[in-house]
Amino acid sequence: MRIGLYAGDMARAAGVDDFVGHIRKAAGEGFATVWAPQTFSFEALTALAVAGREVERIELGTAVVPTYPRHPMVLAQQALTTQAATGGRLALGIGLSHQIVIEDMFGYSFDRPVRHLSEYLSVLMPLVHEGSVEFKGETIAANGSVRVPGATPFPVLVAALGPQMLRLTGAMADGTITWMVGPETLASHVVPSISAAAEAAGRPAPRVVVGLPVCVTDDPGAARDRAARNFSIYGTLPSYRAMLDREGAAGPEDVAVVGDEQAVGEVFERLVKGGATDMVAAEFGSSVERERTRTFLRSLL
Repeated sequence: MRIGLYAGDMARAAGVDDFVGHIRKAAGEGFATVWAPQTFSFEALTALAVAGREVERIELGTAVVPTYPRHPMVLAQQALTTQAATGGRLALGIGLSHQIVIEDMFGYSFDRPVRHLSEYLSVLMPLVHEGSVEFKGETIAANGSVRVPGATPFPVLVAALGPQMLRLTGAMADGTITWMVGPETLASHVVPSISAAAEAAGRPAPRVVVGLPVCVTDDPGAARDRAARNFSIYGTLPSYRAMLDREGAAGPEDVAVVGDEQAVGEVFERLVKGGATDMVAAEFGSSVERERTRTFLRSLL
């Protein structure tokens, strides 16, 4: 299993140089991947393109770029440019985002999300692999080509959680990147659904990137209380709430990976057995706990 870091804190860096410095440190420590969110700080693909010009080796992923605000031809062009700039180290994570963001903040309709994603991938995937597309759907149309010198195809991962989204992702994309999904739900729902769809479509086994909060600590109760506060929003968003309910979790604090090194290692083992190909740690806790967490994560590399 590849071990990577979630760059949530990096996106709140003091500036671009600080952002690049965080990624340089992760690469120097030997982490396989780093994943930048597309929230309301740095634009993820632009920031990763800058970092990739200065930092070697490490895979650079987005977790995730919302689809509704970007036409797939525009996203393909930007992502291919980032792929060329980073020497072929991009993993493009995309997702629908949430109704509250797409409708209330951006003013777009969140109607027919499964249809939207299907048509989005029908445009994006040919552009990534062949450089041209001709498609007319009910929600998206595209007719043209994108040629970026030096760019090569890259994996496209979808933040898919529900049954329909997982089937669609398995059939059309290269894998999924999850958040707030516990080990039981991963093993009983996510991996079987996406894997069956990929096999039926004649596609390779999908990549399954699992993102969770992680804190190595001797005080798991306090760490879970902190997780309940820091990640409370995810217990209210419908897609994450559905996964927490499947896990039997009251909130994000119940799927956060907390405890001493042995306890955290046991959860990681469960994730591997459940089908995870990548683990992305969102480190949290006190400065001492974060350093202990990073030391433990480095020990797994």
